[in-house]
Amino acid sequence: MTGRENGHGAQQPHRASHPQDHKGRDGAKRDVFEYALLRVVPRIERGEQINAGVVVYCQAQSYVTARVHLDENRLLALDPAADVAGVRAALHAVEGVCAGGERAGQAACDDAGRRFRWLIAPRSTVVQPGPVHTGLTADAERESERLLDLLVR
Repeated sequence: MTGRENGHGAQQPHRASHPQDHKGRDGAKRDVFEYALLRVVPRIERGEQINAGVVVYCQAQSYVTARVHLDENRLLALDPAADVAGVRAALHAVEGVCAGGERAGQAACDDAGRRFRWLIAPRSTVVQPGPVHTGLTADAERESERLLDLLVR
C-alpha cells in the first residue's frame, strides 16, 4: 500500500494538523507565533539600518509584545546627528501599543492581533518594521527575549 490507503486501494483524506497539535521533541505543546524586527533607519535616503527591537504575536496565547534595545553608539555611527531621544520615544510607543490600555492610544480597544497587524504595516519613518516571520513556541514571552538576544543585542 502507498500513502494512506484503507486496504481497498482508496486513498483516505489526509487530516491537516491544527496549530494546537504542534508538539516539540519534549512533547510540550507548541503554538504558532509571528514576529517582525524593528529597524531604525536614521537617514531614509541612505537605507542603512540597525535592528532595535522585535514585535512578537501569538494568537493562541493572546499575546503581543515588543522588546527593544537601542544601541546608541551604532545609531550615531550611522548618523552622528540622529535624534536618539526621538528614536527611543518611537520604540517606547511601539511597546505601549503592544501593552494596550492608555499607552496604546487609538489602538487601546483593539485585540492583540489587530495591534500587531497595525505595528507591522510598512511605513517610511525612522523606526520601521521588517518582514514578518513565523515559528513555533511553548512560551511566547520567552521567545520574545530569545529573539531580542539573537537578532538585536
